Amino acid sequence: MHIHVTHTDGEAKFWLEPKIELALNQGLSNKQLNEALLLVRENHEEIIHAWRSYF
Repeated sequence: MHIHVTHTDGEAKFWLEPKIELALNQGLSNKQLNEALLLVRENHEEIIHAWRSYF
């Protein structure tokens, strides 16, 4: 289970299970990655629910 985070500067992929973890970064700065990681952590349950509903 994973999520893609896109930005005009690039894209990142985060694994959601078994723990939240960066899988891939293409062009995002460390600051952008940290902001994205914070958003993923804050919304983890909602993201998991949406992922399971979609798939």
